[in-house]
Parts: sequence; structure tokens; C-alpha cells
Amino acid sequence: MTEQQTKIGLIGAGLMGSGIAASLLRNGFPLTVLEHPGNQPLDNLLKAGAKTSQRAADLAAQVDILILCVTGSPQVEEILFQKDGVLEGLKQGITVIDCSTAIPSSTLRIAAAVQKAGGRFLDAPMTRTPKEAAEGKLNLIVGGDRKVFEECLPVLQSYSENIAYAGNVGAGHQMKLLHNYVSLGFSAVLAEAAACAREAGTDPKTFCDILAAGGGGGVVLNRLRPYIESEDSSGFRFSMSNALKDMGYYCTMTEEQDTQGSVAQAIKELYAQAANAGLEQSPVPTLIDHLANAHKNHDT
Repeated sequence: MTEQQTKIGLIGAGLMGSGIAASLLRNGFPLTVLEHPGNQPLDNLLKAGAKTSQRAADLAAQVDILILCVTGSPQVEEILFQKDGVLEGLKQGITVIDCSTAIPSSTLRIAAAVQKAGGRFLDAPMTRTPKEAAEGKLNLIVGGDRKVFEECLPVLQSYSENIAYAGNVGAGHQMKLLHNYVSLGFSAVLAEAAACAREAGTDPKTFCDILAAGGGGGVVLNRLRPYIESEDSSGFRFSMSNALKDMGYYCTMTEEQDTQGSVAQAIKELYAQAANAGLEQSPVPTLIDHLANAHKNHDT
């Protein structure tokens, strides 16, 4: 089987998945997408040659590689185990690639079920944004059998720029949660500092310049800086609800591993407070406003 003959199935053509689909088609892979209300409009993908399937079981029966790009562990488990789900129609020798952000213990259960049914499994969560997904420039963190990983590289490379092999099944999702905890934790610390600086009357540009030249420089500052200086959140579209989900997954992981997680619990609580205050679908930078307003409300 040559890479150009590898039939790909995709479940989850949302903001990220639709970009992955476009990249796969651009690289000549035959693609079938599961029809679902959560998909982005499929017109452009259909024009580029994509086909659609109405049942996950049917899709899993006809492709060589099935990519899952859904929200998280509950959605992955549902799409696999439900009636007419992936496991019901799983083609022998198929490789299931899970791109979601998930709880590693759930990933191990899912991988075992896929393997028992005659398939192979990789967890390949991604970082970066829908823009990079459409450009084929995502970052992937992959867990699974090394041989399976290497066989799937041509497909993975079609929609990604940087690929890191993290280890056995579950290692990709574990590393993604570690990555997102650090990123969201830094974001929370910076948001709290930015809110304090705003209340103190510090010039936003001066605040950012000094951080950038010192210990506060880096990717998180670059993402938050446009919002701190001019309330532009376009570079950091990650929603508060997604941040809360990922922090919840990370805290679950620390509990299951019986490792230290007290700082993570505090950060998760901060995102929960912002979500409960009506910012659930707002981007992470608006955490600054929530913290500044909470300070004012506390004073009154």
C-alpha cells in the first residue's frame, strides 16, 4: 500500500479537524468525513474531493487510518463504544489516531479495546491553532508503538510541521496535558499580574516590555500581549471552557498518579470562576478582565 492509496477517515471536522481534512486532501489522500452537526461547513472539502459517511461503523469499515478530532475523552469513548460506533465496524488492521486532548487512563482503555477488535492505536494530540491546522503546520505529540508511528508518518506529516514521539500509548496525551498545564498556568499567572498592573495604573506597554526583556518573556506573553495592550484577543482564541476542561483533565491525571497537584487545583479553580461568571466561551485573555473586576467587586 503506497501512502497515496491510504484511505483516511475523519471524525470531527470542527475548527481544527476541518483544517486537518484540507491538508490531507491537499496532499492527495482519499478522505471520507463523518457527517455530524458539530462539523464546520463541508462545501470546500467536498469540492476538494472529500466524501462523507453517515455512520461511524461504516466509516471504520472502509478506511485504513481513522483520525478522531473531537473534544475530549467522553466524546472519544462515545464515538467508539456507542451503537453504530467505530468498534462495531472496525476494519482489521486499521489504525485509529486520536488527536483529541484526553485523560491518559481513558486512552489506555480505548487503545486496548481497539487492539482487541483487531486495530492499532496512536494518541496524537496537537498544539497550535486552527490557522496552522489549515496550513498543515500543527505540532503533534504522539504515543504508541514505534513501528505503527513510523508507518503513519506520511499521513501525520501532511498536516503537521513538528512531530514529537513521546513513547508508548498514552504518552502523547500525558505530554499534551503537561504542556497545556504549563501554558495555561503561565497564562493565569500573567493574567493575574496584568490585572494587578492595570489596577495600579501601570502603562501596559511598559509592563509588557519589561517582562519581555526579563523572566516573563516567551510564547505566553506574546499571545497575551495584544490583549494586555489593546484588548485584541485574535492571537489567543482558546476558550475558557476548553481551558477548564484541560485543567480538569490534568488534575485528574495528578490524582490518578498520586502526584502533587495543589497549584494546578488553584489554577483550575480560577478558570472555573471565570467560566461561571459568564466567560465560558470567551478567550483566555479575558481572564484579565475577570480578575480586575473581581478585585473591584471585592472592594465594594
